Amino acid sequence: EDKTASENISKVLYPMDHSPQGKELRLRQQYFFVACSISDILRRYSYNHRGLEQFADKVAIQLNDTHPAIAIPELMRIFVDEHGMEWDAAFELTRRTCAYTNHTILTEALEKWPVSLFEQLLPRHLEIIYEINARFLAGLRQDGADDELCRRMSIVDEGPPRHIRMANLAVVGSHSVNGVAALHTRLLKEDLFVDFHARWPE
Repeated sequence: EDKTASENISKVLYPMDHSPQGKELRLRQQYFFVACSISDILRRYSYNHRGLEQFADKVAIQLNDTHPAIAIPELMRIFVDEHGMEWDAAFELTRRTCAYTNHTILTEALEKWPVSLFEQLLPRHLEIIYEINARFLAGLRQDGADDELCRRMSIVDEGPPRHIRMANLAVVGSHSVNGVAALHTRLLKEDLFVDFHARWPE
């Protein structure tokens, strides 16, 4: 049974997620591929570099839509938990490393995961996402954002039920956001991510 479960993770890319079991398998798969990729990146980086000071200068992680967005809390987990970095330094390093290309301009098609599923499968990553979001929202409020703007931009959709908005996580945790073409990027600025563009027009 364990062998079958482990084989299922890589058996079909993007398994159907209409059922709770399908959702769980899909999130497991996304984390599996991200964790393996980052582990390999860090292994290869460590061949020629001591310490992580040059990591973002030598490594670029392109988030091709939201499927690999779990890379943001995974990098934070590694930097903070395994390397003992201070939060702000770890987040700056993560943002400088990651860039996000959005492929989906339809709001209803953007990837969202139930908080309950994160609690079950990736509790430490959920803690990190909560902290990223809390600091992000505190910055918005410090700049005068009202409750409605904070609600729209929050990484956590309070529901009910509560969900993690992976597109918002990808924007907050990346140094660059674009569409797949100039027109697509313009639509992101004018519609889908208009609030984020107003905050970070660059």
